[in-house]
Amino acid sequence: MSRSSASPVSPESIGELQEQLTTHQYVADVGLATSIYLALKLKRPLLLEGEAGVGKTEVAKVLAATLDTDLIRLQCYEGLDVTHAVYEWNYARQLIEIRVAEAKSDVARDHHDRVGELFGPDFLIERPLLQALRGGRARPPVLLIDELDRADEEFEGYLLEVLSDFQVTIPELGTITATTPPVVVITSNRTRELHDALKRRCLYAWIDYPDFDKELQIVTTKVPGASAALAEQVTRFVQELRRADLYKATGVSETLDWVAALVALNRQELDAATIERTLGIILKNQEDIQNMRGDRIQDMLNLAKTPGTR
Repeated sequence: MSRSSASPVSPESIGELQEQLTTHQYVADVGLATSIYLALKLKRPLLLEGEAGVGKTEVAKVLAATLDTDLIRLQCYEGLDVTHAVYEWNYARQLIEIRVAEAKSDVARDHHDRVGELFGPDFLIERPLLQALRGGRARPPVLLIDELDRADEEFEGYLLEVLSDFQVTIPELGTITATTPPVVVITSNRTRELHDALKRRCLYAWIDYPDFDKELQIVTTKVPGASAALAEQVTRFVQELRRADLYKATGVSETLDWVAALVALNRQELDAATIERTLGIILKNQEDIQNMRGDRIQDMLNLAKTPGTR
């Protein structure tokens, strides 16, 4: 993707950053905007923690759009290792190269030269971390290390070199250091605690479930086709739902999916029958769905349609 200029479109103030995020349909309070702004100014990784579905991953996506640069995403999972996160050798191509050399009876070539070619840049497959450190872009990319808590502790330890010096070591090629460090955003759902050594290398922000006013602003921003009544009632209903004793609270992403679904069903207001038919959009656990059926839906709907009851 070509860029028009080598200088990043970096905000000059926290207020300007909030405006840029809003332009790309992300509603950030002053606390989160301050953390993002300082991460950009200090060139430090930003660690975002919070429950699933509160908008952590979206920060990196919107930040890439705001800075007019590429987004490189590393999705973490149990068993993630260097070959999937940093690099691996193209063994199939190496084997073909060996067979071609044998067919040509190219035995005169120095063994060291052959090994050097086979383990050279032409046979290297770059994975997200290495892609983010490599140069060649007009602007440094945004590197999203998503759901780091799902990865093993060993991989988290490996990241310390990357986050400390923005470099990785490949035994056959040496140490590769970023000319200009990427903008790094790390997310965690806190399924386990991350190590203090990693946290010390980052700026930290916790993204909580939004209050009514903020969530309503998110809904009206992201789903402008929803009527004012529907947007307000859905937001109040979800706010009540989070106070209920359920296995899994509804995230903002589910709220937006629900509003979009209700708009697709041509609903202008909430009603109990529609809520019961679409519970699977906002609740992802069968026990929670069963617990919500019946009179409980109507009770919450009454609260949602009566502003100021809470």
